[in-house]
Amino acid sequence: MTNEKEFIAQLLNPETQNAAFHILLAEYQKPLYSHIRNIVLNHDDADDVLQNTFVKVFQYLKNFKGESKLFSWMYRIATNEALTFLSQKAKLNGLTSEALQNKTIENLKSDTYFDGDEIQIKLQKAIVTLPEKQQLVFKMKYFEELKYEEISEILGTSVGALKASYHHAVKKLNYMLHQIKPFVIKYIL
Repeated sequence: MTNEKEFIAQLLNPETQNAAFHILLAEYQKPLYSHIRNIVLNHDDADDVLQNTFVKVFQYLKNFKGESKLFSWMYRIATNEALTFLSQKAKLNGLTSEALQNKTIENLKSDTYFDGDEIQIKLQKAIVTLPEKQQLVFKMKYFEELKYEEISEILGTSVGALKASYHHAVKKLNYMLHQIKPFVIKYIL
């Protein structure tokens, strides 16, 4: 991708907008899908949230001030869209967010797009018990291998607070997974 400011100008220019948006999709579609999928867990839901994310990116790009990287801004939108989606879906089904996520995890085995094993299911069940912020930080650091500085820009939280959240999440997951099978923790964490 070219210089970010130039690229944003291309996205905003009606003459270059289509070509630039195709580049944006090619560059960010897979990582944003993975990020969203880590949050909502379900493939179809992730596709819906991804589509909503790109609609919002396109709709609000003119308001992007460049105070963060385009990557971080888009991830923030994707994160908010995914969390809003989960909240609305839970409310619609008369469930708590945790109950909805547990139900989704139970359906992972039948999801043709899920390639994990029983250990991954157990890890997901343990992750759901964490507070939302710890879930996000753990998933972004562990599954997506984002740097604390990137997560900080996306979530608007200090690096120190993120490190503490990740540390607490790992300690809790370690304890929970040891209760299930002591050898599992070595494989996962």
